[in-house]
Amino acid sequence: MKKLDKLILKSFIGPFIGTLAVAVFVLLAQFFLRYFSELVGKGLGAGTYFELVGYFAIFMIPQALPLAVLLSSLMTFGNLGEHFELTAIKSSGISLLRVLRPIFIFSVLLSIFAFYCNDQIVPKANLKAWSLLYDIKRKKPAMEIKPGFFTEIYRVIRFG
Repeated sequence: MKKLDKLILKSFIGPFIGTLAVAVFVLLAQFFLRYFSELVGKGLGAGTYFELVGYFAIFMIPQALPLAVLLSSLMTFGNLGEHFELTAIKSSGISLLRVLRPIFIFSVLLSIFAFYCNDQIVPKANLKAWSLLYDIKRKKPAMEIKPGFFTEIYRVIRFG
């Protein structure tokens, strides 16, 4: 592996991990906002919630990978262009396809990993996640909030 490949991969991996984490977080937040009313007030422990988040994070990773690759490659080459490193690379006679090769190889390996995950790991995590969510939905509420409860508290606090 040449120094140029190491430079490009090193500048790509950091933004890739960051954008993957952000994309998974956004997808998880969208999911949990949809099922928020069915998850809250059941008297469950934090371990159950972390287990549910873990299963759904595994389910969301293959959906977030393309976005993470796109954003991190844009950030990487934008940063290289901003610091005139791309100009120096091009002026030394190295073609743009040669510069893109390390990220292309990384993306191919990542797509093979994503295929394996979608084939083997995600269906198992999906089954466990949806069955756990179904069990949580069927659990009786630990506390029952009557209609008008919060407005009554507001009235007592505000008017004494």
